[in-house]
Amino acid sequence: MPVFTYQGKNRAGAKVSGEQSAANKAELASLLRRQQINVTRMSEKGKEFSMPSFGSGVKEEELAIFTRQFSVMIDAGLPLVQCLEILGGQQENKTFQKVLTGTRASVEGGSTLSAAMRQYDKVFDPLYVNMVEAGETGGILDTILQRLSIYIEKNVKLKRAVKSAMIYPVVVLFVAGSVITLLLWQVVPIFATLFVSLDVALPLPTRIVIGLSHFVGSIFGFLALIAFVASIFGVLAWYRTEKGRFVLDSILLKLPLIGILLRKIAVARFTRTLGTLISSGVPILEGLEITARSSGNAIVERSLMQTRKALEAGRTLADPLKESNVFPGMVTQMIAVGEQTGAMDAMLQKIADFYEDEVDSAVKDLLTAMEPLMIVVLGLVVGGIVISMYLPLFVLIGKLSQH
Repeated sequence: MPVFTYQGKNRAGAKVSGEQSAANKAELASLLRRQQINVTRMSEKGKEFSMPSFGSGVKEEELAIFTRQFSVMIDAGLPLVQCLEILGGQQENKTFQKVLTGTRASVEGGSTLSAAMRQYDKVFDPLYVNMVEAGETGGILDTILQRLSIYIEKNVKLKRAVKSAMIYPVVVLFVAGSVITLLLWQVVPIFATLFVSLDVALPLPTRIVIGLSHFVGSIFGFLALIAFVASIFGVLAWYRTEKGRFVLDSILLKLPLIGILLRKIAVARFTRTLGTLISSGVPILEGLEITARSSGNAIVERSLMQTRKALEAGRTLADPLKESNVFPGMVTQMIAVGEQTGAMDAMLQKIADFYEDEVDSAVKDLLTAMEPLMIVVLGLVVGGIVISMYLPLFVLIGKLSQH
């Protein structure tokens, strides 16, 4: 039996690590769950240094389509193994096909569907597996799969909204930077050579632009570019650490326009995820933990884990969420109403619907505000460089006209 090394957190939130014998990763995860350890990383001993894989190789859109088709087939009464065989056979993505084939083999070998899926944690995340497990336990797997497909589709829509908000400014800044660098590197030196031959006094703006041109064309400009790229990679590496992620997420949430958008995205994701889990029969404590880990923001994750501890101590859900100062007052008030009426899942879904619409509106407003602003800034910078190059010529023409 292979030996696995693992890392995770216990009930108190403390980091733990160790070694455990198990038949596969699914069995290991099940063993550690009984010990109340939430696994964050596991690998077979002796294979820890295998080549890293980037992503799961399965798009969320493909997972959503599979889940919806799976739910229809289960609802039609087809056996589980036959469903997986049909869906695996028609899957065009070879990576996903291998995952479904492996899942089918595990189910045929006597494993539950959730345990079989847990082996492929990069494709089926904890939220997916826990909901499938709840569906198997309650005998409502088709209903759970329908909810999962709706959840994934809405999550994809939310991510598209975020990408559309980020792509435009990044592209504009890249084009602007490229144009300005090209002007300083290739065009300005031609004018500088002309001014030397004319022996004309250069205005201050022209001297500044020529100085920048010399810097860009020198070894120092190249070193500055390397330092800039290295700093980006450094920030990304720091963001992967617990402290770096917390600091940067905290800064992002405080930014004037981006911060408001990120807060709305966090609320939409939190309420949609927790609402889907609760309506599927997943216990609220487990649901909060899964929601925290899939929140995508360290500040939100910390507040949800603190809320989970408060719930364990016998408090309501709304009060610790309100004390965290992360979630808007309207959200905590609606959650409090949901707790009092016993319709928490429905209330969370309504909040998610509202904030997903808010995200769409916020993205449109952000793009509307940024478009003219970036055009003006780009025009001022490029226009300033061009005008500064023509200023000495205007001075020279003025002197010639006086003679």
